[in-house]
Amino acid sequence: MQIYLDNSATTAPRSEVIAKMEEILSKKWGNPSSLHSWGQRAATELEEARIKVASLINASNPESIIFTSGGVEANNLAIIGVARRYKNPQHIIISSVEHSAVTQPASLLEQWGWQVTRLPVNNTGRINPLDLKAAIRSNTVLVSIIYGQSEVGTLQPIETLAQIAAERGILFHTDAVQVVGRLPVDVQRLPVDLLSLSSHKIYGPQGAGALYVRPGVELTPILAGGGQELGKRSGTQPLPAIAGFGVAAEIAAAQMSAERSRLIRLRDRLFDLLADCHYLKPTGDRLYRLPHHVSFIVGDFSDSKERMPEAVTGKTVVRQLNLAGIGISAGSACHSGKLSPSPILLAMGYSELAAKRGIRLSLGRDTAIADIDWTAMVLKQILDRLMPPLVTSKR
Repeated sequence: MQIYLDNSATTAPRSEVIAKMEEILSKKWGNPSSLHSWGQRAATELEEARIKVASLINASNPESIIFTSGGVEANNLAIIGVARRYKNPQHIIISSVEHSAVTQPASLLEQWGWQVTRLPVNNTGRINPLDLKAAIRSNTVLVSIIYGQSEVGTLQPIETLAQIAAERGILFHTDAVQVVGRLPVDVQRLPVDLLSLSSHKIYGPQGAGALYVRPGVELTPILAGGGQELGKRSGTQPLPAIAGFGVAAEIAAAQMSAERSRLIRLRDRLFDLLADCHYLKPTGDRLYRLPHHVSFIVGDFSDSKERMPEAVTGKTVVRQLNLAGIGISAGSACHSGKLSPSPILLAMGYSELAAKRGIRLSLGRDTAIADIDWTAMVLKQILDRLMPPLVTSKR
């Protein structure tokens, strides 16, 4: 039995997506910037995809969608693109639980003389809006807060946080890569100025993403070249990936309500099945949570004097489950090759040892009840094996 439970890392492209990409590669492979008929056929496909992605987040103007290579580039374009509009360094605010695609650009700005405030979170990973209010300065020009945390599943009060920034005339960006396509996002209601999304999180191809830019918001491009994407992102668009992204967005919008409810039921079932396992401690917020996301710290949380060996980490569990045909991850996939404490779990108050023991199980459209039940049983057996055997005294 093969069970894939790492849908926060990437999702399997839908058959409809693959068919669209094959159509583009075989029949509509022109350069969308070319004026001849080959180019214009490609340009039509490009703009149809833009309309579909815009519709997914209820963006009234499709030109507010700037296609990128993925969520990482979208985040970089938002942060660096805003910063480069200023001659002198200013101040930005991020959270302490951002993806590295936000934390690293923020650190780069610090090297350029900018001031960066990192908001604290509580032990479930949630930000207190009062902390944002207190952090705003006279020279604050951007707030960037992740919408749904990829390691622990916690959803932030984005509408409240964005409204605080809007009331002070400060631009607000959110990395919504884990949210878009899984939960309703309406940028006409949500007071965000910039929003990042990604194709391969919603059963589209890897290599395509987008940054929503509210009309009237100015960005300085971070790539110089051909002037594509209204001059905000130069480079010939990867049309097969973008067209596949459009199909994935259209299907996600149509199926979101039913799929969201189904995933929540499966998510809660998995939490319930593992509730009696004293080797697991849930992480993140159970109420304000991504619908497909389950996460734990591995350890011994019983009253036993036995303790799980320090050599056992989240990656140990990932490898053991992989041998059983089950794919999960240890924290964020972008950090999966490093044996270091998760900065997200550290920010939430966990010890360095605990921060090496995070695991994440993220469900998808192919996940069935039988997969949940089997995974819970196998995970319990693996954790039992990882504990040292009890030593009995000789009489």
